[in-house]
Amino acid sequence: MVERADRDANRALRARFDEVFGQYRQLRSGLDELQTRLAQLRVTERSDDGQVTAVVGARGELISVDVEPSVFQERDAKALSRKITSTVHRATAAAVTATQELVAGYLPAGSGSAEFLRTGDFGALLGRADAVMRRGE
Repeated sequence: MVERADRDANRALRARFDEVFGQYRQLRSGLDELQTRLAQLRVTERSDDGQVTAVVGARGELISVDVEPSVFQERDAKALSRKITSTVHRATAAAVTATQELVAGYLPAGSGSAEFLRTGDFGALLGRADAVMRRGE
């Protein structure tokens, strides 16, 4: 009877291991794809008047700024500077949102990491990890 219970327990553990390992492999292969998609992510924003175009990457890093020649007719360096800065800030904010959405698509629903990406609440992320650790004690 004990031997049968051991076999049943081992079978259940093996099934659980196979399930968790399958989830890990799926997540791992998804991470390779995610890295590629993040490296390729580009967000483009234009100023309201269309004279300035900013392109940023997934981390909000500035890739390029294009300025229409007509902007130089105004000869207002401060206004041009504000226009460029505003356009880059909007592009960066849009890149953050696009990156959050992209990454969240690769994480399990309801995971602490997905919630952290959405809210930026690092305390909640750590609290969730602490709760998981306490359950394991």
